[in-house]
Amino acid sequence: MLRSRKLCLLPMLLFVSHSAFAVEAGAVFADPSAIRVLLAAETETTLSSQMTGTLGELQTSLGQRVKKGAVLAQFDCREGQARAKAANAELAMAKQNLQAKRHLRNLEAVGDLEVAMAATEVEKADAARSMAQTQSSYCKVVAPFAGRIAKVHARSYQTVSAGSPLFDLLSDGALKVRMNVPSRMLSSLQPGTPVQVSIAETGKTYAAKVSAINSRVDAVAQTIELEATLDAAHPELVAGMSGVAQFAENP
Repeated sequence: MLRSRKLCLLPMLLFVSHSAFAVEAGAVFADPSAIRVLLAAETETTLSSQMTGTLGELQTSLGQRVKKGAVLAQFDCREGQARAKAANAELAMAKQNLQAKRHLRNLEAVGDLEVAMAATEVEKADAARSMAQTQSSYCKVVAPFAGRIAKVHARSYQTVSAGSPLFDLLSDGALKVRMNVPSRMLSSLQPGTPVQVSIAETGKTYAAKVSAINSRVDAVAQTIELEATLDAAHPELVAGMSGVAQFAENP
């Protein structure tokens, strides 16, 4: 009978222990004087359209991991490809004209001015070809670094204008811990200073070290921005999670 009572009390003790932890953690996160932190990717960017055109079928989706150089989307660029071909043809014609002018100059049938004008036409045609090739390169939207798609702003077969956002891309790898601390702590902080980071979403505390300190204090809020790096990789953590930070010694 005694053993049975002990077994019955065990779940209750575990429940009380878990509840006490939740209350304690909730009190920490609710403390208005606590140092708030935000997890952020090492590199993040919004990829925008560099041209006005109609998209084809998107090659990626929300949350998908992509490699550096992977094609995320492609525009219908038949018109641009036609312009590039025309520019190549005009350049070839200008070069042939210059060659003919130089031959005639050797025969003293034309003057130096006509040869110079033909050479200028070659330069203009070459510049037009380079511009057409550059515009054609905008047809493919590629990932500038390896990471994950955090947001998709466009839809397949949508017509977008130049500058329209297409994808938000976050880099893989270690996350940065961003925070603003009271400026009075500045004298005790330096790169490498240890800090404990408690994340609300996981209920766990992680060791980190200060990696960067802003060079300017916010005079209104009397805070200074810091960045810290976690001491180890934690697969359960993702960008956007938040929590609080605690330093070993707070002035």
